[in-house]
Amino acid sequence: MTKADLVAKMAKDSGITKAQSTKALETVLSTIQSSLKTGKKVTFVGFGTFTTVERKARKGRNPKTGEELRIPKKKVPKFIPGKKLREAVR
Repeated sequence: MTKADLVAKMAKDSGITKAQSTKALETVLSTIQSSLKTGKKVTFVGFGTFTTVERKARKGRNPKTGEELRIPKKKVPKFIPGKKLREAVR
């Protein structure tokens, strides 16, 4: 499913326009993004939780040259599915 498919389904199921549906989806996604950026977690009970985790710095290797390089630490988003979502996918 693409973003456009999701927007169309949201519009059809809720009886609003695609423009309104797009705005609602963009608002949800930007709110999740800004919350994660500030270090907060976002939980949708039954669906899942979005959090950030910090990956440690590590050594890597350039696959083309074989040269060893240092990969710096960084924060990455993580999603942990909720019970209802896990059960729905079984």
